[in-house]
Amino acid sequence: MGDAGIIGPAVAGFALGFSLIMAIGAQNAFVLRQGLRGEYVLPLVLTCALSDAILITLGVAGFGVLIASNPWALELVRYAGAAFLFVYGAMNFRAAMTGGEALDEKGRTVGSLGAAVTTCLLLTWANPHVYLDTVVLLGGISAQYTPAWAFGLGAVVASFTFFFMLGFGARLLRPLFTNPRAWQVLDVLVGLTMWAIAAKLVFGM
Repeated sequence: MGDAGIIGPAVAGFALGFSLIMAIGAQNAFVLRQGLRGEYVLPLVLTCALSDAILITLGVAGFGVLIASNPWALELVRYAGAAFLFVYGAMNFRAAMTGGEALDEKGRTVGSLGAAVTTCLLLTWANPHVYLDTVVLLGGISAQYTPAWAFGLGAVVASFTFFFMLGFGARLLRPLFTNPRAWQVLDVLVGLTMWAIAAKLVFGM
């Protein structure tokens, strides 16, 4: 298979992975706050990105292979994934309508590097949505692409790209993300992206 056959799945994996990880949550808010403070940024972004890489790889290698061998399961995951994305998008629209969230950049620091990494790991691995996004959703959808590993690689690259942008670009965004209006705009953009991907899964557009 030539490069053209790899680029398509990789781009799709990157787009979906980036859209999913953009959703505002405790993990992203924590990384953003630490980035604004300039505390332990590199260890934290690596912790988040490597955790995602492990989960995505497990999804592509395990769950993706399982549903690929069962056509009915593939259809189930396709529609379940679309429904999940639709609800996820609706949640973002609801957050935008209720006013968004302002980032409190003056919050209490986490202290040591160990405490910061431990907090980051808890926010990542103790969050059920992380498993839905990576192992279940990305792993399941990857089975629709050939090769599936290219889709997974794209999603992994998206995770590294996002967290490095978020962590190291946070200081540049300080005036923006302390404003609730910015969170509203981001929520709307994420919601539209989720619904567009859901429509593509259902209608094959």
